[in-house]
Amino acid sequence: MKKALGKKTVEELKSRFGKSFGKVMKITLKKPIKLRDLVEQVRDARTAAEERAIVDRESANIRDSLRDDDSPWKCRNIAKLLYIHMLGFPAHFGQIECMKLVAQPKFTGKRIGYLGAMLLLDERSEVHLLLTNSLKNDLNASTQFVTGLALCTLGSICSVEMCRDLAGEIERLVKCNNTYLKKKATLCAFRIVRKVPELIDMFISCTRSLLEEKNHGVLMGGITLVSEMCERSPDVLNHFKKLVPDLVWILKNLLMNGYSHEHDVTGISDPFLQVKILRLLRILGRNDTRASEEMNDILAQVATNMETTKNVGNAILYETVLTIMAIKSEGGLRVLAVNVLGRFLLNPDENIRYVALNTLLKTVSIDNSAVQLHRTTIAECLKDPDISIRRRAMELSFALINKANIADMTKEILTFLETADPEFKSECSSKMYVATERYSPNYRWHLDTMITVLQLAGNYVPDEVVSGMIQLISSHTELQSCAAVKLFRAIQNDNLNAQPLQQVAFWTIGEFGDYLIQSDDESGNVSEDEVVTVFERALPSSLTTVITKAYVMMALAKLATRFGSTIDRIRALVHQHQGHLNLELQQRAIEFTNLLRKDDLKHGLLERMPVILHNSLNAAATPIDESSSVESVEAPEKTAAGENDVVVADLLRGVGESVPAAPVKSFANDLLDIFGSGGNGQPAPMLAPSNGGGIADLLNSDFFGGANNTPASKPAPAVLFDPFAMFPGLGRASSDSSNVASEPKGVMAINANGIEVQLYVNSDFDGGEACTLRLVTSNNNPIKIEQFRFQAAVTKAFQIELLPPSGETLNANGDNTLTQLAKVRRIANDQQLKMRLKASYVMNSSTHNIQGDITSFPGLSQ
Repeated sequence: MKKALGKKTVEELKSRFGKSFGKVMKITLKKPIKLRDLVEQVRDARTAAEERAIVDRESANIRDSLRDDDSPWKCRNIAKLLYIHMLGFPAHFGQIECMKLVAQPKFTGKRIGYLGAMLLLDERSEVHLLLTNSLKNDLNASTQFVTGLALCTLGSICSVEMCRDLAGEIERLVKCNNTYLKKKATLCAFRIVRKVPELIDMFISCTRSLLEEKNHGVLMGGITLVSEMCERSPDVLNHFKKLVPDLVWILKNLLMNGYSHEHDVTGISDPFLQVKILRLLRILGRNDTRASEEMNDILAQVATNMETTKNVGNAILYETVLTIMAIKSEGGLRVLAVNVLGRFLLNPDENIRYVALNTLLKTVSIDNSAVQLHRTTIAECLKDPDISIRRRAMELSFALINKANIADMTKEILTFLETADPEFKSECSSKMYVATERYSPNYRWHLDTMITVLQLAGNYVPDEVVSGMIQLISSHTELQSCAAVKLFRAIQNDNLNAQPLQQVAFWTIGEFGDYLIQSDDESGNVSEDEVVTVFERALPSSLTTVITKAYVMMALAKLATRFGSTIDRIRALVHQHQGHLNLELQQRAIEFTNLLRKDDLKHGLLERMPVILHNSLNAAATPIDESSSVESVEAPEKTAAGENDVVVADLLRGVGESVPAAPVKSFANDLLDIFGSGGNGQPAPMLAPSNGGGIADLLNSDFFGGANNTPASKPAPAVLFDPFAMFPGLGRASSDSSNVASEPKGVMAINANGIEVQLYVNSDFDGGEACTLRLVTSNNNPIKIEQFRFQAAVTKAFQIELLPPSGETLNANGDNTLTQLAKVRRIANDQQLKMRLKASYVMNSSTHNIQGDITSFPGLSQ
């Protein structure tokens, strides 16, 4: 120590302190370094390890020093400990010392103690509750600065328990005459109201007077407190709506005269207070016509007279626009607000342009016509170098598209898509499909635009757009020939890098390849050799993905039934991939190779797909269940007359049965044919309509082919055709009924197109009484279903009656269910009960049909 102090310094201390020299030396040895010195040491550290060593050494010194309660350096140590905490190192061991400093009578100790409490304590630790008593004492202190420290700490770390204990003290300070304490108490009350909303009533009476204060700090705190209370309680909101004229008057004085020069910011009087008032007006005027009318004039004055060359003026204008759009303002005022945002778009500051685009995006749904006036400026923002501005401009451009401007907006978006970042291309192509599907002038324009999008977006096009394009081409006969030619030319001239484009193109060529070679294209006719050449280039290419190769393989197999002169090349190309490393492609190649050798099978199996009615991008996305009734999907226009009828007959006929001359088309008779009543001489099963009325009349009508309701005789054992043989699970059941579940439970009757129908057995056959079945239907689609109706058919040994349903409307996303009861009576004992359900419904003005078979009825004795 003597060496560190120097010989001269030691001699001076000896001569000065004499016998007390030893005590002075002891205190000097324990004197810690200053906060400034610690900061310099940390800054001089070259590595993180060196910084950690400095902090660890100093933390150890602080611990040793804090053990001495009489240490005069406690405030200095706590200050250094707070700096260490700010660096991210542990400092929790100083919490108790902070509380000890708070309890000291000296202001310097209280200041460091409260600062440490705000940084080191929070409401999650139980230690902070020990601070409650000190806070209560200091809130009643005679010195305003001590009370101010307590208010700041309470507002920072108060918990629910602390708020309840000290709310009365805060209410008293809010009513005091000291503006310094009133401002801090108001902000503390704001924190209490946010933390414990049920204490709002305590501050309502004293808050009204805060809005009459001349001091800007108190007035701003009062407005903040009122805003929070209004958002928390509708009753408080109605209570403070009467203050709208007062707020308008304050804002008008700020705008015209100003309160005092000390609050002037670049020529604008207290912009912070103006923003607070505008936010409170927005809350009070929302959904209130009268309050909105009272503030319309002042909002128009602010929007018209505010300085736009300064940032503080733009901040006030922005809040004004938000207020105008949130309240029930006049149409002209909203146009003025949108024009303010339009001027923001011309501002060179990126932040202001971003805020304007973001606000316009929210405003489109409120006043679309006013935003349309700035469409050109918004389109220019698509070229902005800032990526966030480009994203907001893209979203706003799609929001502005309608039938009138889709052509112009599409040009701007396609220009943007050419040079867009990869992260934009996926979203842009998806939204482009939705927009063109909704607003395109015709399907040909829709097709041409989306082909361009597929070319520009490349591999960033999502799978939903691919399926949407396939659905578009499949569902519109007039597009198929044109689409085949355009897509073929696109992939013929392309470098085969755009996989989504290839997938759509190869699917189209596979389905409509015969249209392709028959069409008269402007660039010349397309020959079979040209088409197969493109396939020979795409299939072996390493740039082609496995998914695209699967499309190519499927298209090749279908072209083998549509082309004539190139069949050998197609077969060879498919045969080459029998040893492909990918198992799926290998399996496809082997199966297609064998299939193409069977001329009697390939034409039937490789015919055109049924019409795809919906895709995953439009709102009525309802997949078609190919296992449903043959009447649920209409035949495409391109199919020759009678072709689908033959397919229906093939499905319905049994072994040794010939094709009927006139296939049944009726929805109800289709049910009867499936159960063997379509011309085979057997009695028809009992079928019930959905209204549950007029059963006898219906059974005697031609609707059932002259069937009656008399019990049918037992069929002869020599019948060649079993109507249940073609349906797995519909075969005749064994007489052993010991496998019936002991407890009745539901069975899934229909699960198709997002609709689920559960069947429950409510009551069993009781002697000659009918059993009761309950059908519960739910809709899992995002679209509401209307006019939902059932029809049911049972085997001929039973009769069924459908009672009226609970309704005909199914809300989206399973929001409700429909219940319908069915009564089934046994009229013979030669068959087990089997049921076929068919349902029709309307979704998006389109009628759909679904069906399901029930072969087991848990809990029902057969």
